[in-house]
Amino acid sequence: MKQLTILGSTGSVGSSTLAVVRENPHLFSVKALVAGRNVELMAQQCLAFRPALAAMADEASARALRLRLKEFNLTTEVLAGEQAACELAALDDVDQVMAAIVGAAGLLPTLSAIRAGKTVLLANKEALVTCGRLFMDAVSNAKAQLLPIDSEHNAIFQSLPASIQQQLGYADLTDNGIDSVILTGSGGPFREMPMTMLGSVTPAQACAHPNWSMGRKISVDSATMMNKGLEYIEARWLFNATDAQMEVILHPQSVIHSMVRYRDGSVIAQLGSPDMRTPIAHAMAWPQRVNAGVAPLDFSRMGALTFAEPDYARYPCLKLAIEACEQGQAATTSLNAANEVAVAAFLNEQIRFTDIAEINQAVLASLSCTEPQSVEAVIDIDRQARTQAENMLSRFARHR
Repeated sequence: MKQLTILGSTGSVGSSTLAVVRENPHLFSVKALVAGRNVELMAQQCLAFRPALAAMADEASARALRLRLKEFNLTTEVLAGEQAACELAALDDVDQVMAAIVGAAGLLPTLSAIRAGKTVLLANKEALVTCGRLFMDAVSNAKAQLLPIDSEHNAIFQSLPASIQQQLGYADLTDNGIDSVILTGSGGPFREMPMTMLGSVTPAQACAHPNWSMGRKISVDSATMMNKGLEYIEARWLFNATDAQMEVILHPQSVIHSMVRYRDGSVIAQLGSPDMRTPIAHAMAWPQRVNAGVAPLDFSRMGALTFAEPDYARYPCLKLAIEACEQGQAATTSLNAANEVAVAAFLNEQIRFTDIAEINQAVLASLSCTEPQSVEAVIDIDRQARTQAENMLSRFARHR
């Protein structure tokens, strides 16, 4: 029986993780849940899974949760704040930690799990986008095991030999006969929309992903392909890949989740229905396999699978991310922070969809930060970039 702490339990990945636990109650048990401020959903999760511990982002939310759990006669101990999340990520009797807190808020709890030598199921993009070297060094020092949750990274992981899986981030691709890893992306809901219309799309349109059911922020990132850009940065760290060993390809059907190209001409791909329970179940059970509760892929009903090169004029955020990766982690941290501010402003209808890339570009051009040597330095760069992006919003809002 594997004991889990789930960081970000009320988000889409956290909820899918609990769905896999529900499918396999004889294999997994929830020790602790950590969430932001969604008290009602957390209360329902505690009622269903009976964790010993829970933590909310602030004391007000924790107090409200205690009152709700008291109504259910539950004995779950409720804590509050970032330090509590870090402690629950490092509990002695926890085997696995699902790191699914979105944004910079997930950095320190995820690092706490790594330093405790846990098996970390990594869904938090910012961990590697902003702290790749710091986190990979911590993984090596603590002898922790990283298992990627993003469907694309998980697909690549499944397509790699065991020699790389067991030394993730440090094994040499060339030494293992690998030429490149291939990230696939659907291109989002605006792949074929005339580019002249992109400035007038609404948040509802941007969040209507054609294949995946995701949160609003990540749906917008998929529409701009910033999501693929962040995944590119992550993949460079996870798979110890150079720019020359990376490929990004559009695959609108989202059936092939990613591929690995080998020296002998072979390409190994991982296919599956677009459902996050599959990569989550794979990581939770690795190196075994368990039921994810996902409908099997029906090849007889599948249409054509198509592919295309990404158009950087349509997806400038993807190009920005690739270029930032070459510049270093100060640049990738700044880009990630600026993008969070810009996407939030778009979702609040303060700026246009096309302004997201312009704000990201402007923040990158305006900041000049030294490479971070600590998480604290990363957080400082993140703060500077957010401030810069927020200061730009009024200028872009006037052009709506």
